[in-house]
Amino acid sequence: MVTIKDVARAAGVSVTTVSHAVNRTRHVNPDTIEKVQATIEQLGYQPSGVARALKSNRTQTVGMIVTSSTNPFFAEVIRGVETGCFDRGYSLMLCNSGDVAQKLTAYLRTLMMKRIDALLVMTSNASSDFFRRLEQIRTVPIIALDTTIPRVDCLINDDSLLGGRLAGAHLADKGFARIGCITGPAGHPRSTERLAGFAAALAEAGRPLDRALMIESDLTVGGGHAAMAELLDRCGAERPDAIFCFNDLVAIGAMCAAQQRGLRVPEDLAVIGYDDIDIAAFTSPPLTTIRQPAYDIGVKAAELLVGLLDHGRPLPRTLALEPVLVERLSVTSATNPVRSA
Repeated sequence: MVTIKDVARAAGVSVTTVSHAVNRTRHVNPDTIEKVQATIEQLGYQPSGVARALKSNRTQTVGMIVTSSTNPFFAEVIRGVETGCFDRGYSLMLCNSGDVAQKLTAYLRTLMMKRIDALLVMTSNASSDFFRRLEQIRTVPIIALDTTIPRVDCLINDDSLLGGRLAGAHLADKGFARIGCITGPAGHPRSTERLAGFAAALAEAGRPLDRALMIESDLTVGGGHAAMAELLDRCGAERPDAIFCFNDLVAIGAMCAAQQRGLRVPEDLAVIGYDDIDIAAFTSPPLTTIRQPAYDIGVKAAELLVGLLDHGRPLPRTLALEPVLVERLSVTSATNPVRSA
């Protein structure tokens, strides 16, 4: 293995000069830096990350615990985090928890043993033990993404209250009479906010949310399919003519279930989703949705953490990014529109 002494000998400089040239810890003549870098490339020298971490008490690594990187929305957030870290000289260590309590605490312990510089958490079903462990590691800055976790330094989310209002107002403006929704699990923080905004927009349009047209799901494609089928069975002839699904995966499952029952989207049932994952533009029909800035959430999280670690910039307590309505073909005007009072 090539050592720093080998580089110094080949470049004709001291070990100290090589160290300062690599780490930029003291002024070194630009010609000397160029010579050292050329020697490093020629010899294939790789500085010891472990040794540098022990000396600086920094690993240039951000840890991240996420429910599942296979979820398209989560994957886009992760892509933003990874890009933001890489552009600023940091690495990302990712752990998929599946929201399993034992995995959450085990991965937290592992990340701390790896001496990460900061932690990102994107999970909505963490246990009380996980919260307790988070409290024990307050020396590491923590940002929570798309969730609400107590005792963290910063919360970054989209403005789900506004997103819900956008969905409700859009369906009301299109004149639908029986507007329902497929929510996330009870107590899910983003689901609660989206429901509040949705109900407020409908009330302002003179048509309060009919609780008989509401049903919960687990925010997966299968969950959306099962919830839509159950809602249609329950409502019978009084089925909704428009439905707001609290993420795009649920909307895709719901459209499939409706079409299997012989309903046409959007002629018989308008469907609006949330997130604007990549596949939303390619469903049949293309899905109208509320775009949540997933990639931007990830990039912003990395930017804030590195700003704190490298420059001492304080973290905001909360940061809400603004969602926008994306109109496609799964929502058109109602065939028999109602008029607001």
